Order: sequence, then structure tokens, then C-alpha cells
Amino acid sequence: MEFTHLNAVGHVAMVDVSAKPGTFRIAVASGHIRMQPQTIELLSSNALPKGNVLTTAKLAGILAAKNTAHLIPLCHQLNLSWADIVFDVQHDRIGIVATVKTQESTGVEMEALTAVSVAALTMYDMCKAVDKSMEIGAITLDKKIGGKSHAPEHYRPKTSILVLSDSVATGKAVDRSGEVLRAGFANAGCPIGEVKVIADNQEEIVSVINDWASDGVELIVTTGGTGLGPRDVTVEALLPLFSCRLPGVEQALFNWGQGKIKTAMLSRLAAGVVKSSIVICLPGSTGAVSDALEVLIPALFHAFAMMKGEGHSS
Repeated sequence: MEFTHLNAVGHVAMVDVSAKPGTFRIAVASGHIRMQPQTIELLSSNALPKGNVLTTAKLAGILAAKNTAHLIPLCHQLNLSWADIVFDVQHDRIGIVATVKTQESTGVEMEALTAVSVAALTMYDMCKAVDKSMEIGAITLDKKIGGKSHAPEHYRPKTSILVLSDSVATGKAVDRSGEVLRAGFANAGCPIGEVKVIADNQEEIVSVINDWASDGVELIVTTGGTGLGPRDVTVEALLPLFSCRLPGVEQALFNWGQGKIKTAMLSRLAAGVVKSSIVICLPGSTGAVSDALEVLIPALFHAFAMMKGEGHSS
């Protein structure tokens, strides 16, 4: 198991999420503060010396969520879309539930947990003059939605990688982008069929794609041959094979690439369906395919559930 907050020599390091696209994320955390029933009565009737406890605790928790990066050293600073805290007043305790939302490159678990913690501490501070027995506990993450850890489709397609490069095919260069794709999809749980290197030859591209589609390869990803050179023929080879195109996939890849490097506008991407296989062609650079993995995984896997008639995820 790798420790994501340690660098190569074992020193603490912030995780670099600059290569990850922003996606919708939610985290829900909960906890409670136990106190004497008499304290609960005073709190409920706003009879405590420091004033309205629940309103103050709610504001403190929301403020804490927005400032989590200033409290937790390696936590990323996020632009929160929404944060809220609700309380469940019981006989001898008050339950606390915090919900936090964002459209960012990393999750908001720490923000939700911090909101619960600070809301509980605020209640402790406001009630400690009348209750010395209070106890804070059971702070836990209840739900996390978004990112790679939230993948509702457990199915992983059989995947093969096709590398298009004259120089790699002749041994003058070493394949890097194909290996990045192989490792990326394998780490996501996809069974890898074949990683094949061929020259930039339109007829051979068509032959390999048709053979793989006929053999039941469900996801075919090509890398290389998407530029403007005379030997860049991947797109020309693929387009006539598509029974339908996937413009949403193409747009997501274009938008993410152009947001990082302006020359990405010169790449020609294509995605579509050949027989029962989804085929996606990507540029030949390691940076481009690494970015594509961030965009495609795990969102692309939902397509296979749809193709199998399982409908749309909620």
C-alpha cells in the first residue's frame, strides 16, 4: 500500500490533484455531544448564559468547513458549493449531521468531519459553565459521493490498448503512453486483453479494431496518430467504423485538455461504438493519456451498464 501523503524519500507531501478534473462531490459526517438532561432543557429554552447554542454551533461548523485547509496541514483548499448542519436534540445528547458539497478535484470528507467537530466543540464551550460531564464522540464519515471511490457500476470492461507509432513499431522509440493506459485501466480493475503496437497504417488499424471487436473486447483505447501530420490517420481509420459516436466523451476530453495546454486544440479525438465495443482514440503523449484516465475513470464504466440494458444511474 502506498502512502499518498509521503514523497519518495518519506517526507510529508501534499497530494497533487492538478491533473484531476473537477467533479460534483458530497460528504456527510455525523457525531454527537452527550450532556445532562438538565442542560438539554436549558439549551432548548435558550436559558444558557452564552445565548442560543444551536445557532452559534451551526454557524461555527459552517465556518469551520470553509476553513478546513487552514486547520489540516495537507488538506486542499476547496471552493465549497454548499454546507449545512442539522441537530437532533435527544434526552441526553445532541446529534450533529454535516453535509458539504463542492465541484472540485478532490473530496470534501475533511470539511464535513471538521464541521461536525467544531460544531460539537462550540456547544461544549457554550455549555461548560453548567455541565462539566459533557462528552463528544462517534464522529464519523457517513457518506461520500463523487470521485473514484464512488463508482456505482462495479462492472469493468475487458480492455485492450492499441499504440499507433511508426517509431515505436520499428524499435526506434519506446512505448510510454500505452503503458500508462494499461496501468491506469488495470488499476481501475479492468481486465487487460492486449497492448499492441503497430505503425500508422490505416488498413492495419481497421483490421485490428475489427478483430478485437469481433473477439469481445469491450473497451478499445488507441493512442497516437491524432495530430495533423501526413502519417496521422487514426481518426480517418476509425470514423467509418463507428455505428454511433460519443460526442460527450469527446467533449469532456477536449475541454479538460484545452484547459491545461493550449496546443491540445490541435489534437483530433474521436470516440464511438464499433459492433459492441466502445473505441476511444487519444493522442500519443503520456500527459494526454494521463489526463484522459482522469476524465474517463470511472464515469465511462456506466456506458457498459447502459449497453447491457441496466438503465441510467440515479
